[in-house]
Amino acid sequence: MRSRFTGEICGFGTASGHRVIVGRWVESPLGAFTDVMHEAPDGFRMLLAPNAAVAEFVSATYTFDEIRILPVISVRTADGLHLDAGTIVADVEFGGRTATGWLLRCVPRPLARAPWWCTAIDPVARVVMRGVRTRGTAGNGRREFYGATDAHRVESVACRIAGADAGALADVWPPVRFGFGSTPRVPMVVAVTTTIIET
Repeated sequence: MRSRFTGEICGFGTASGHRVIVGRWVESPLGAFTDVMHEAPDGFRMLLAPNAAVAEFVSATYTFDEIRILPVISVRTADGLHLDAGTIVADVEFGGRTATGWLLRCVPRPLARAPWWCTAIDPVARVVMRGVRTRGTAGNGRREFYGATDAHRVESVACRIAGADAGALADVWPPVRFGFGSTPRVPMVVAVTTTIIET
């Protein structure tokens, strides 16, 4: 069975060591939704999901120490994202298209989303953006392919976690450990189609 999730992934770190990954999916088998993966400075990994179906699907693909089901609200504007996920509230400001984004825009979208293409460029992605993978096995008989089509820088973030200021924008470093790959080290928002094939 093949499932496709189309949307964008925004990854950023903070000066206090938190790393936050926001998946905003506009089309998926589960409908439109936003989920948040958070790794704390001590390595504790949490999933914030808007409902049980999303929590079950995502946790069968990735690894977490805690899963919370709660309202996850995201508001996308032309130049940013507002996130309210209970314990994590953030306002993210986006900047210009990255060099990688310009390259991705040159690839026709049907090709960029094709699993065989994601497999072919995976060795390049590993070298160009350390920690990033465009294909891999997530467990439970699932293979994942990330077809990126655009990328913009994250310029700034105002983020509060459990009511405390998480600090200024920082790299996503060390890489997050939810699955077989991480987001780019440099904070950015990436337009992506994720294809999951279950065997």
